[in-house]
Amino acid sequence: MSERLSGRTALVTGAAQGIGKAIATRLAADGATVVVSDINGQGAREAAATMKNGAFAITADISDPDAVAAMLREIEDKTGGVDILVNNASIVPFVAWDSVDLAHWRKIIDVNLTGTFIVTRAATDQMRAKKKAGRVISIASNTFFAGTPNMAAYVAAKGGVIGFSRALATELGQYGITANAVTPGLIESEGVKESPHNQAFEFVEMLQAVKGKGQPEHIADVVAFLASDDARWITGQTINVDAGMVRH
Repeated sequence: MSERLSGRTALVTGAAQGIGKAIATRLAADGATVVVSDINGQGAREAAATMKNGAFAITADISDPDAVAAMLREIEDKTGGVDILVNNASIVPFVAWDSVDLAHWRKIIDVNLTGTFIVTRAATDQMRAKKKAGRVISIASNTFFAGTPNMAAYVAAKGGVIGFSRALATELGQYGITANAVTPGLIESEGVKESPHNQAFEFVEMLQAVKGKGQPEHIADVVAFLASDDARWITGQTINVDAGMVRH
């Protein structure tokens, strides 16, 4: 790997495992000091211990504004503030439409969309106060393009993340802060392997232009690029990473 992120602090939410852990590992390998944030504090600490460049863990529920504010204060005290924010934390449900009630809907929206807003609000306020040309990278989903069944609230929330990223780019470009979304396809992460989604790989692979199972590192590679100066002229974009399953 390179040192192209040396001297920068990267906050990755939902980074105890899966895509989030792969992203955090890659950003640390590229020289960043990574904050591994997760509601699973033990998992976050174990993940951070495997990473380079002084990575450390913070336990936080991204849907709790007070917890997020405390997390950003701790980061500021330890590193001087966030340069790179990766909004990865989310709940990935498998719930048929007829079983989607208001409680389920609100829970998914609260974490997957409102949580993204809460962390981004705090992090970008800190970036601007510190006059940092920051990066905001939000993990959405190609289910937004595919209209995947059994995920209505999730698809709605991730569509909201895409729209939010576009609006954020417009709002924050004047400060040198970029905002982009990444839409993974089906990824062979721990969470997916333990869910009904694990049964979908064969069907999904038939739709892909490039065959094989998506891996967390495939997403981490793209996020690392967007976090770097190589992507300084890219903002308000959605980059689909699914081996060509969805072509748009």
